Amino acid sequence: MRRWGPVALKDSVRFQLWAPARTRLYLLIEGREPAPMQKQTDGWFTLDTKAPPGTRYRFQLEDGTLVPDPASRAQSEGVHGWSVVTDLASRPWQAPDWQGRSWEEAVIQEVHAGLYGGFAGMMRDLPRLAALGVTAIELMPVAAVSGARNWGYDGVLPFAPAEALGTPQELQALVDAAHGLGLMVLLDVVYNHFGPDGHYIPLYAPEFLHAETMTPWGGAVAVDRPEVAAFFLENALQWLEDYRFDGLRFDAVHAIGNSAFLHDLAGQIRKRLQPRRHIHLILENEHNDAALLTPGLYDAQWNDDFHNVLHVLLTGEDAGYYRDFAEKPAEKLARCLSQGFVYQGEPSPHQNGKTRGTSSGHLPPGAFVSFLQNHDQIGNRALGERLTLLTDPERLRAATALLLLCPQIPLFFMGDETGSRSPFLFFTDFHDDLAEIVREGRRREFAHFPAFADKASRARIPDPNALSTFEASIPAPGPDGERWEALYRDLLALRAARIVPRLKGATAQGAETTGERAVRAAWRLNDGAVLTLALDLSNTPALPEAQGQLLRREGPRFGAWLAPA
Repeated sequence: MRRWGPVALKDSVRFQLWAPARTRLYLLIEGREPAPMQKQTDGWFTLDTKAPPGTRYRFQLEDGTLVPDPASRAQSEGVHGWSVVTDLASRPWQAPDWQGRSWEEAVIQEVHAGLYGGFAGMMRDLPRLAALGVTAIELMPVAAVSGARNWGYDGVLPFAPAEALGTPQELQALVDAAHGLGLMVLLDVVYNHFGPDGHYIPLYAPEFLHAETMTPWGGAVAVDRPEVAAFFLENALQWLEDYRFDGLRFDAVHAIGNSAFLHDLAGQIRKRLQPRRHIHLILENEHNDAALLTPGLYDAQWNDDFHNVLHVLLTGEDAGYYRDFAEKPAEKLARCLSQGFVYQGEPSPHQNGKTRGTSSGHLPPGAFVSFLQNHDQIGNRALGERLTLLTDPERLRAATALLLLCPQIPLFFMGDETGSRSPFLFFTDFHDDLAEIVREGRRREFAHFPAFADKASRARIPDPNALSTFEASIPAPGPDGERWEALYRDLLALRAARIVPRLKGATAQGAETTGERAVRAAWRLNDGAVLTLALDLSNTPALPEAQGQLLRREGPRFGAWLAPA
């Protein structure tokens, strides 16, 4: 199988593009005349020529249309501009012997690098996060998108870091600096769709998509084709090898709809990189498919069920997908703590009775990444409100203690640790007709909510394309920010000292409700000790006692105990 993107040869560079729908293709290097490429029998076009790092190039179709390299390692002048020959192999790494950290040690903060001012700005905050007790940062997607501001899920050139965030070398420096501080770096990647602006692949390779299989973003990506599967495998390996990321989070794999591809992708990555490095592969999967979490495939899944049921308990909201968790939420939380998924084949009220999920009680706690908030759960609200504005501090502190001391892998969103009250809004930087489509589409999305039932109320929803929407999303510490940071620091120090060393091999010992909004759960750790956590979010909390040493009490609503073997 041919490689995607430029390949360095001894004295030249091989440019290549899979363009089976074209009979002729030209390579355009800045300052040179277009050069005809040689069409191979398998639909690939190739041309070898001298092109040192920094060379700007594009491909030209028969009708004169100029397109970037879909496997461009860097872009100049945006996703409609020049691709750039890039040397990713010559960095003098400052932490060359870094092999990663075990998954049990993971405490993840999800971040959007653009809200730090880019990769260089993100680097300046790493010492603070390491001192707080974070062991991994997870970057929202960094692939090139149209415009200067975007969540990252509208990427169209998956191999090229977005220019607005920084250069490839600055991204390498960010990962290197994190490793020097003992921090893992994970990256969110999107293999289920391309964004709406700058997606040129269908012009020369319509076979890249299955036009007859529709998704919310258009035709499904044809991962069953060897050329397409290779595109995404090479992309994953680029991030893990050339940038030395410690793992990947695969966005919305339920929209890929091909479990064979997912199995092969994980297998190929692990064959290439393990056992010499710790590599962590995480899924987002609405189907709650426990089979993908088999050892040797994916380490864990983002567990929306944990967030959803705790959101209901913290806020009382029961609209939209929260309907699935509105009935007997304490029982659902108990199941989540003990077995991982709440929905393991039961019908979903929100999805008109469609069943969701598979049995997960046999999986270890570390197979689930739990969170109270993330980019979706804040940003998909019309006004982007955080829990600091939706519940009272006492309850939120108790839920935070549960999150950070639970044997499942904890994740929190940038700003949570300082009690931020800044919104995290949906932002883009589209223009002309597309900007209007996105703006009005965002407002129609919330038309069925009573608070936004009329046009005037929907006008309050911030324009995704406005610079002010992006700027408002930069997290500022809340008025009690120092107190929140102290809570996170104390809880994470306790987790690192008393829980993490005992996590590998831990098993759930069951959970029970102790009230309509109260739960107690226990886990047997690898040395035989039993960890018990209790949470009470009722109006009149009455926290039960448990056997063992009291590790932490957070007001009248949370307690943690450790009983020796």
